[in-house]
Amino acid sequence: MTAENIALKHLGFLHIAPFAPEDPGRGLKEAVELFRYAESLGFDSGWLRTRHMQYGVTAPGVMLGALSQATERIELGNAVIPLEFENPFSLAEDLGVADLLSGGRLRPGVSVHPPRFDDEVNDAVFGPGWKLENYGYERIERLLDLLRGRKIRSLRRYEGFGGDMDSETIQPLSPGLSERISYGSGSLRSAEWAGATGLGLLVSNIGATENGIRDFDEAQAALITRYRDSLPEGNSGRVTQARVVVPTDGASSDQAARYGDYVRKRMPRTRQVLGEKTIIAPDRTGSTAEIVDQLVNDPSFREADEFVVELPFELEPADWRHILHQWATAIAPELGWSARS
Repeated sequence: MTAENIALKHLGFLHIAPFAPEDPGRGLKEAVELFRYAESLGFDSGWLRTRHMQYGVTAPGVMLGALSQATERIELGNAVIPLEFENPFSLAEDLGVADLLSGGRLRPGVSVHPPRFDDEVNDAVFGPGWKLENYGYERIERLLDLLRGRKIRSLRRYEGFGGDMDSETIQPLSPGLSERISYGSGSLRSAEWAGATGLGLLVSNIGATENGIRDFDEAQAALITRYRDSLPEGNSGRVTQARVVVPTDGASSDQAARYGDYVRKRMPRTRQVLGEKTIIAPDRTGSTAEIVDQLVNDPSFREADEFVVELPFELEPADWRHILHQWATAIAPELGWSARS
């Protein structure tokens, strides 16, 4: 397979927006500036990784609202918002506000998972009733219903009370937002559910060995195929793939050394199955030619509609800018992508 056979249509990046605990505001502001920079390079989308109880960006609605005012064109996503930490009602309100402020540019990604802390921490974070909650797909279905304007109460109308502000649905409703929700999947089961539900699909460098497939790229390609086979008739779906790719062209000697150390430290975990079936994709690194060759020969890359460059949070703002610049000006054009103006 050669680059001539590939037509990359959509290019994005994913950022955790890390910060130092002694000065979190600086890291958040640097993240806003990085989104502006990516937009100036022509990137189609910028994604935030929502983190909780870590030194990375939280409050997805707030950050998306800020980015909506700092940018003009780039699509704004989350990969992903873990819904165990969210009330679907208040999240629907937050996303509606941010989407309207952005002019309809939001691409929220969500996931579901039971609380992962020990019982003592879960009691402090979620309250004593957390064990009674449903942390399955129903949580996403509630969010979708609310975004679509499901009536959650009936109003009695009284004459003589002009200017009634009450609503039967959450407010504000943003047209089309529910159609831009994606699910972060790492298993065939969740990919099938996402497809049947009509959601977009987000895949990253964490997956599972299933049906005897151990090779990560082949396993992810099979997952994407399962998703597409599960979509309702007439729905083409949208697959967004995020991977760590660190280009060495144009890097200073100091950057190249740090990039190499970063990749080498992470490589051992990709050579084994973690737990029962978790597998992790090797990071890609090298020259433009080497990266292009690696990607065009990856069956999962060929199946995706959009490629998102994961920015390593261990690196520095200058490194992230270098990676984004190389992708927008060298790597992606070799894969058939053109920068948006």
